[in-house]
Amino acid sequence: MRTVFIISILFLFSNISFPQEQIETNIESAVQNAKKGVYWALSNIPVKKAKIEKSIVNEDKLLARVKVAKELNGVRVESTGYYQTNEVTIVLYRSRDSLVRDGYIKKGDLESYSEED
Repeated sequence: MRTVFIISILFLFSNISFPQEQIETNIESAVQNAKKGVYWALSNIPVKKAKIEKSIVNEDKLLARVKVAKELNGVRVESTGYYQTNEVTIVLYRSRDSLVRDGYIKKGDLESYSEED
């Protein structure tokens, strides 16, 4: 009787933890899609425009919506990643010095990222 009780308790806890693991996996997939948007944004920083928006789609599924806007001395990136019914938003700011250092823009492009934009 005691073994049956212990087995039923273990079975109950294993069923409770599975949905939580599934949610964690879904959230992680949404984060990965949001990261794809961030990487796209950093590779496509607008030189002449002050702001761009892009939807990233793969196999007729929306992976991410990305907004890139020039701000004072840098760029603001907002990427919302989607996976099934989950949605995760990443917002980051990169200074123009860090963009030059990491090779996303050239030194000659710095005039485009001035306080006047």
